[in-house]
Amino acid sequence: MKIMIVGGGGREHAILEKLRENPRIEKFYALPGNGGMQQHAECVPIRATDLDAIVAFATENAIDFAVIGPDDPLIAGVCDRLRAAGVRCFGPSKAAAAIEGSKSFSKNLMRKYGIPTADYAVFDRATEAYAYLAGANYPVVIKADGPALGKGVIIANDRQEAFQAVHAMMEEGAFGTSGSRVVVEEFLVGNEASVLAFTDGDTLIPMISALDHKRALDGDKGLNTGGMGALAPNPFYTLEMARTCMEMIFLPTIRAMSAEGRPFSGCLFFGLMLTKNGPKVIEYNCRFGDPETQAVLPLLETDLLEIMLAIDEGRLGEVPVRFRGGSACCVVLASGGYPGAYQTGVEISLGDAERAENVFLYHAGTKIEQDRLVTAGGRVLGVTALGVDARAARYAAYAVVERIHFDNAFYRRDIGARAIATAEQGEQKIDG
Repeated sequence: MKIMIVGGGGREHAILEKLRENPRIEKFYALPGNGGMQQHAECVPIRATDLDAIVAFATENAIDFAVIGPDDPLIAGVCDRLRAAGVRCFGPSKAAAAIEGSKSFSKNLMRKYGIPTADYAVFDRATEAYAYLAGANYPVVIKADGPALGKGVIIANDRQEAFQAVHAMMEEGAFGTSGSRVVVEEFLVGNEASVLAFTDGDTLIPMISALDHKRALDGDKGLNTGGMGALAPNPFYTLEMARTCMEMIFLPTIRAMSAEGRPFSGCLFFGLMLTKNGPKVIEYNCRFGDPETQAVLPLLETDLLEIMLAIDEGRLGEVPVRFRGGSACCVVLASGGYPGAYQTGVEISLGDAERAENVFLYHAGTKIEQDRLVTAGGRVLGVTALGVDARAARYAAYAVVERIHFDNAFYRRDIGARAIATAEQGEQKIDG
């Protein structure tokens, strides 16, 4: 089989490495790929948002199966176009991808079908948002309606911060058209959890839970990023919580999408807040999360391609999806300045990191330039280590991170620390 992977981040590299376990695959293409993916795939300089070029490449090269990583091409309808051209693929239709593409759509869906989420209001005009915020209880969460690389979310602690956020999104165009509409949400308190789920629109199988770390700096300080690391499974996500989420959130969501004429097929991501009043949905994503994927997929025992083919054929219920025991911890190394301005083209020294046992080195913002591995993005590498438990996985990941060097590199030193301490105090049980 010839497989095409669309995207070039750490998530796509993790998908590639897991798919490589299937001996049926003869050739990989990555569009555009990165410096790590090109070791096992032919990297093609086609942007993930260039739908015309993606479809043309797939048909001209007789691609047997396409896997779409990022949100933008999914939201734009790349899977519809590939399927219309006779190319099988993993990912939802444009209609179903609206669950991530429009926060107002997803919030209205949850309200209509009684899926627990934060209270909210939607605004198309800045003046109306200002009037609402003048009488709001703080803090509040302000979100750009469309996709914004994980950065279009502002927690405003007072009226001034809220007005600044609305002004930046709606009047200054900080996130382009994604911020022309905003959603103002109730601020939820609790522990966060990420749950990725395989679904063919009928059957839904959750993967191992994960704990993402969005803020750039230790102690959950600094700006929001695409994610600075992840721990799987999430120590805050108990077996009882998993059962509640399946009954109140996961299954009701896929049933709601089908009822709306938008059946969802692919990977549906649930961003959850585990509040004292039960779990609530913070957000949906229409694809694998990043960096959650880098922590979750190494624990998957079942062949990933077989799962994806079963989803494409509507027979996921026939596949026994299994995960191994233990834990995985992913630590992201980023370029200095990220998520703001940062330098690229900086040479990376991996040392002996690639030879570490039970460790996966996932490339994100890298490329090969004149036979040198150099930085090419904000998030550069993701180091994922496996361990018998969360503490062992975390220790192993940081041991390898310290062997990697490039100028102005930075990473959080507290990935998973608080959650592990809580679990060891016996306050929570880790799920299976």
